[in-house]
Amino acid sequence: MKRKDFLKISASAAMFFGITPKTLADSSQLVEYLKPTFKNNGSCVDLIDEPINKVRVGIIGLGNRGSVLIQMFEYLIKNNFSEIVAISDLSETNIDKNISYLKKIQNKKPDIYSDDIHSWKQLVKRNDIDLVIVATPWDTHTEMCIYSMQNDKHVACEVPIATSIKDCWKIIQVAESTKKHCMMMENCCFNNEELWLLNMIDKDVFGNINHAEGAYIHDLRKHLLDDDYYHNQWRIKHHQNRNGNLYPTHGLGPVCSYMDIGRGDNLKHLVSMSSNEEALSIAAKSINSEYNSFSCGDMNTTLIKTNLGKTIKLQYDVHTGRPYTRLNNVNGTKAAHQGYPSKLYINNSELQWSHSWLNQKEYNDYRKKYNHPLWATMEKEISNNQVGHGGMDFVMIYRIIRCLNKGLPLDINVYDSVTWSSIFPLSEMSVINDTKTIKIPDFTSGKWKESRKSELLRVI
Repeated sequence: MKRKDFLKISASAAMFFGITPKTLADSSQLVEYLKPTFKNNGSCVDLIDEPINKVRVGIIGLGNRGSVLIQMFEYLIKNNFSEIVAISDLSETNIDKNISYLKKIQNKKPDIYSDDIHSWKQLVKRNDIDLVIVATPWDTHTEMCIYSMQNDKHVACEVPIATSIKDCWKIIQVAESTKKHCMMMENCCFNNEELWLLNMIDKDVFGNINHAEGAYIHDLRKHLLDDDYYHNQWRIKHHQNRNGNLYPTHGLGPVCSYMDIGRGDNLKHLVSMSSNEEALSIAAKSINSEYNSFSCGDMNTTLIKTNLGKTIKLQYDVHTGRPYTRLNNVNGTKAAHQGYPSKLYINNSELQWSHSWLNQKEYNDYRKKYNHPLWATMEKEISNNQVGHGGMDFVMIYRIIRCLNKGLPLDINVYDSVTWSSIFPLSEMSVINDTKTIKIPDFTSGKWKESRKSELLRVI
């Protein structure tokens, strides 16, 4: 890298790393900063703890997301696998709504923490809580995760778990020192289609996976500009100040499961670019919004290379009116899949290539044959919880609680959580520096080299 190019990266790095350009005199110092300032050891891979017969839960944040997650506990509470002990939110309306719901599904009323912005800490300090669920705005996630682990709690946090590399390392340091579970709740990893694909990949239907594509393409203009949907419009403020893939994990999480990232391979480096921003500004002007200047481009495209030479394409667009898609495209040596709508291609013979997707009957046969056992055996329970993104929220919460009940490693570990979240700030670094290649830290301390199957393949 030329010195003038490095200095340009150095100047922008301060925003993402919390350091000044003066501390980055040469490229070796930047590389060192991407490593931890502590001795990390990957000790939370396959982390287990004592089984918890009934998981006692505290929930912080009862807005749109937290209110849905509470509903996912009905089956678990009625079967004595879990109970909600305490809840915290600053909105009286949110508190009242969720207390009314909880009265229907559990006998004991949860304690409430809502006096001020620090009340959640009192919830975390209780000695009768095993698991803290964090469903608050992005900027609060790291602090709440760390405080929960430091107070002897397991924690499951909404996405992303961190928005800076500095915070990613903080989470790793505390998780390894406390040996508490810290899981980012990436619900798309638990969706029917994604688990079906993972099961087929495990059964060698796809052969070797060398390329995959994921995305979060979802028209959020109405929600971003609404005065109430995101409390204090916290989410649109990120679009004012940041430019990159601000929400990478819905597309990336499942792809990392397909490719055994952290389990025999790892993300190595990325390049990222954003288009011009126009669509959100037009929408804001049409309603005379106070928000009228945005940094985040309408479309961000990020390309990632793995240590074993595989490639990943991620896209992010919440500004335009395109139909919703997470892409979910998987290319293997024997088969290929394309999502939205789901289509499957099988390469039956090297000498008889076909350029057509399977017809509906053939496709249905594969769906039936390779349906993930979790969805197959819990069809009734899942169908009763469609409000949770078609059932995947229920599957996710069910798996978290049952793993804790049985003393098993969680499906998504702390290294997965920070690796997937790190693409947010790393993509920004690449964008602001004319699509420079940016190294992705190895948060596992080399433990990714140990091959093992995804925990999502377990039936528990």
